[in-house]
Amino acid sequence: MQANTYPLTLLYDESCPLCKLEIDNLRARDTQDLLRFIDVSADDFDDSSYQANKKEMMEIIHAVRADGSILKGVEVFRLAYGAVGLGWITAPTNFPLLKPLFDWAYIRVARNRYRLSNRFSGVLFKIAADRAAKRALRNSQTCKDGRCELKNRTEKSDT
Repeated sequence: MQANTYPLTLLYDESCPLCKLEIDNLRARDTQDLLRFIDVSADDFDDSSYQANKKEMMEIIHAVRADGSILKGVEVFRLAYGAVGLGWITAPTNFPLLKPLFDWAYIRVARNRYRLSNRFSGVLFKIAADRAAKRALRNSQTCKDGRCELKNRTEKSDT
């Protein structure tokens, strides 16, 4: 991991269901606390401390490296996925012959993300619900030898 990159602050559009699902996925996997998340669609978001304005940040994802430099587009996902141990998923997006294609495709997806979110909202909701259920189960139980114990359960005593 590059010291000048992390923590990496992702500036994303939470009003987009597709974007929110992806950020929730990254947030859940960020066990080393290498990522920060700022919702640029929030009414109180102030873009004055960034080298981009809110309109630009609402068009495509941006991020701020630890050294203060700004990134945008697919590069944000490469670094974010790398931070959570999934760099292999985005590795092809950096291959010299494929990089321009992925950059072009991302711009098209970003421009149409609300339409895509609406079209696939049922699938997106199911994915989000399944992930939440698995996370809740993982956080609530410890299972061994076919038996599950509740975590953080306090036993009441009569004393």
